Amino acid sequence: MINVNEVVTKSIITKSNLPDADYVINPYIGCPHKCIYCYAEFMKRFTNHKEPWGDFIDIKNSLKNIDVGKLSEKVVLLSSVTDAYNIFEKKYCVTQKILEQFIDSNANLEILTKSNLILRDLPILIKIKNLKVGISLNTLDDNLRSMTEPRASSIEQRIDTLKKLKDNGIKTYAFISPIFPEITNVFDIIDRLEYFVDEFYFENLNLRGNYKKRFLDFIMENFTNLYDLYRDIYNNNNDSYWDDMNLSIQEYCKKKNIKYKIYFNHSNKSKT
Repeated sequence: MINVNEVVTKSIITKSNLPDADYVINPYIGCPHKCIYCYAEFMKRFTNHKEPWGDFIDIKNSLKNIDVGKLSEKVVLLSSVTDAYNIFEKKYCVTQKILEQFIDSNANLEILTKSNLILRDLPILIKIKNLKVGISLNTLDDNLRSMTEPRASSIEQRIDTLKKLKDNGIKTYAFISPIFPEITNVFDIIDRLEYFVDEFYFENLNLRGNYKKRFLDFIMENFTNLYDLYRDIYNNNNDSYWDDMNLSIQEYCKKKNIKYKIYFNHSNKSKT
């Protein structure tokens, strides 16, 4: 059961601390995908919700429209701590109403989602001049996806979404995130997607707060042979695995002549 509330906000856009975005728009508070590794769980500190992360969502109704004129040539990300195309978007259409305001805008709009629901808005997306859409995934195994992202779109749905976006002339990227050490096969994903994405972005698994124990317990239960590795990385702070992975990704992408960015350890700069 997901607890649903409607809330009124003065503004739906905020300045961003992310390395490649000037502003972010989060149409919802909470996310029903219920990904077991979700860093956005920290948002509970700013709400009165007692429910587990993934079991509540607040629908934002803004008191005013977005002043898109002030966003000219700025990078605007939709979204950073929710999925703008979660299942409740079907009913409430908050994201759809936001997108309509960006038609004919000079802002650089970027959408990141795990959901094939974005295809509903293709008639709007093709009218937005400076648009880039990313689909997030970290495996080609839908059984693993169902264990770690139980309410998100399937892997095949996401791949099909990338294809259809690309076929409609929309710039696309695959966000391979979060990379699970020795579980996520980054190179298989690249090989599967390279012909219908313009860029690849890579982010490692970062564990902190309540979800750190939850995820390590998941590894112990389902990938016992990897538990010592994860304990070394996340309890002993051994970054050598990510240093090696970083080099391997760079070599593979350069070999294939594909564009890429690497966001490891949430540094302030991406590597390209």
